[in-house]
Formats: sequence, structure tokens, C-alpha cells
Amino acid sequence: MYQRYTWKTGILEVVMIAVAVVFFVPAYVLINLSFRESNDPAGPLELPSSFTLQNYADAWVQGNLGNALVNSTVVSVVSVVVLVLLSALAAYPLARVGRRWSKVAYFGFLIGLLLPFQLALIPLYTTMRDLGLLGTVWSLVLFYIGLQMPFSIFLYTGFLRALPIEYEEAAAIDGAGALGTFWRVVFPLLRPITGTVVILNVIVVWNDFLTPLLYLSGSGQQTVPVTLYSFVGQYVSQWNLVFAGLVISIAPILIVYFVLQRTVIQGFASGLKG
Repeated sequence: MYQRYTWKTGILEVVMIAVAVVFFVPAYVLINLSFRESNDPAGPLELPSSFTLQNYADAWVQGNLGNALVNSTVVSVVSVVVLVLLSALAAYPLARVGRRWSKVAYFGFLIGLLLPFQLALIPLYTTMRDLGLLGTVWSLVLFYIGLQMPFSIFLYTGFLRALPIEYEEAAAIDGAGALGTFWRVVFPLLRPITGTVVILNVIVVWNDFLTPLLYLSGSGQQTVPVTLYSFVGQYVSQWNLVFAGLVISIAPILIVYFVLQRTVIQGFASGLKG
């Protein structure tokens, strides 16, 4: 049905344009500063006196960003894949079984959303040391799986509760077991919320700074945030390299988000219904 353009619509458009500009300015400043030389006197909102791509080359070579991107990718991919599999498997009985133990277990997982991980920072560090995992990316993988599991289970459980159970009943009539029903019927239906779980967890893992700094300190295996921090010194800070490195580091996340954008929004909205 056709809707008339009123003064309220005009005000709404102006407000949305203003909000878009507010969100665009930081991105503009970041990209703008990444193309200027370190001694450029222009302000952050002004265009550079001369554009240069040398910042990107220096950030890549001096910061060893290639190795850092590989480490961050390995940690993110392995952590998220394991999180998706374990969280979906754990959420299935929590959403379908109506017994008391199921509710207790579910609220037990939700407690993990309330407790800050800093409470266990020292015990986790000593555990990783005793396992001989300090200085390796696998210590980060174990940490992120445990850290993000409650949130992932929360999203999957809410989505599963909104799914009709008739599909599973039909599979059971055909002779499928519980595990077969999950993999062949339920898990394909979880695609929208899986996209949400993937992108939200990837953002957390990719951008984390404290944990890699603590667990990988002194090793050659650094992630992107720690590598960018090496450009900031006590007396001299190479901000042009920091901004260039930031542009390089956020590119993979933006690509993943744009690919999964529709799935993320649909899955997050569906998960909230449950």
C-alpha cells in the first residue's frame, strides 16, 4: 500500500542521515590517517597533503602482520567451529527435554554470562602453563571455547525453542535416532542462528587483546591486536602504521559480516523470540 511522504517521514530521514554520518566519521578518520605520512600537519578530518601507500607496506613488514593474520585466523576458525558444534549439541537437549535437570543445567550455563572471566584469569594461566600450552595458539582456542560457550548455548536454545517439533517427530517415525535427527533435520534448520553465532564469536575472538598478550607473551606467535600494539611505544608511537594496520586487520571481519549480514540479522531476531 502506498504511503504518503509527510513531515514526520522527512524528520526521520534527517535523523537517520545524521546517525549515519556519526558512524561514518570514525571510519573516515581511520582510513584518512592510514594514507598520510607521519609528519603530515593536516588535521584528522582534513585530506592528507600527499597520499602514500607506504604505511601499509611498512605495517605489513615491520609488524609481521602476515603471521599475525594467520594466527588470528587459525584461532578464530578453530574456536568458532568447535563452539558451533558443541553449543548446538548442548542446546538441543536443553531446548527439547522438559525435565528439571534440563532447566538447572540451562541456568547453570547462563551463570557463565554473568561471571567475568577476570575472576579465573590467574587459575587459567597456571592451568595453561601446567598443560604446556603457553606460547601456542591452542591455549587461546581452549580459552575462547570455554568463554563463549554460555553465550552460544543461550542463542541456540532460544532459537530451538521457537522451532516446530513436528520435523523431529516425523524423523523419529521414519526410524531416525536422536543424534541422526539432530544432524539431518535440526542442524540444517539452525543455519540462521549459526550465522549469528559465527559472526558474534569471530568479532570477540579476533578483537581480543588481553588474553593473547598474556598467553602468547614472549613467543613469536602473536595475534593482530597484540601486533598493532607493538607500534605504540613509551616515547615514540607510529600512529600512521597503527591506522594502516587497523585497516588491514578489520578487512577480513567486514568481509565475513557482509557475506553473513542477512543471516545474522534473521538469526538474532529469531533467537530473541525464544
